[in-house]
Amino acid sequence: MNETLRRALLRARLSEEDVAARLEVDPKTVRRWLEGRVPYLRHRWAIAGMLNLDEADLWPHVSAARSRPEEVQAIYPHRDDVPHDLWRTLFGSAEREIGILADSGLFLANDPGILSVLRNRAQAGVKVRICLRDPNAIDPAGRSAGPGTIVSVRDALDRLRPLRELGGVEIRLHRVILNNSIYNADDECLVAQHAYGIPRGRAPVLHLRAASGGDMVAAYLVSFERIWAAARPV
Repeated sequence: MNETLRRALLRARLSEEDVAARLEVDPKTVRRWLEGRVPYLRHRWAIAGMLNLDEADLWPHVSAARSRPEEVQAIYPHRDDVPHDLWRTLFGSAEREIGILADSGLFLANDPGILSVLRNRAQAGVKVRICLRDPNAIDPAGRSAGPGTIVSVRDALDRLRPLRELGGVEIRLHRVILNNSIYNADDECLVAQHAYGIPRGRAPVLHLRAASGGDMVAAYLVSFERIWAAARPV
């Protein structure tokens, strides 16, 4: 019996059915985990992220040594599973810069609370850079953005217009095929993975924070800078 996992779920007010729904597994599978069966690595990471714990806290006999990089704070099975407050907390924590790289970023632009946080940070002197898909561009593979993306980008740009009037906020349009979306605040970021045929809200998200000796955050920041440098200003 994994009493540590059972107590952690009780504290988080999550039932077997809740965990099963988030991980898209059968509730019987979750019950087996509570009875002592060890989940696959991807499920251990997802559960640990869901409970804001380390894998070693829940399965110490499996994870005598830390099995994931120190920079990984959490792994969410889907972007829709990322706690809503985490987006605001992430951007609100920025002291130097905020970077948003996405195809449309409409789910953020539709949130008045997040727009307010970005506005407040910009007014506090934080550099805010937003890089979205150019709706009129042909990508290097000769493909144009789909109708849904074009509409989403234009809607996002319309909602972001008030921010463009603030000093310290710059918006550019890129023409690349993104493998992931990056949402960065100083040395911390949420990285949403892109999977072919999977809606953006259903793809996994990594929550990363820079740590000594790690290079995961740095790799994504370099990717952001390269795309930003080639993007055109709105």
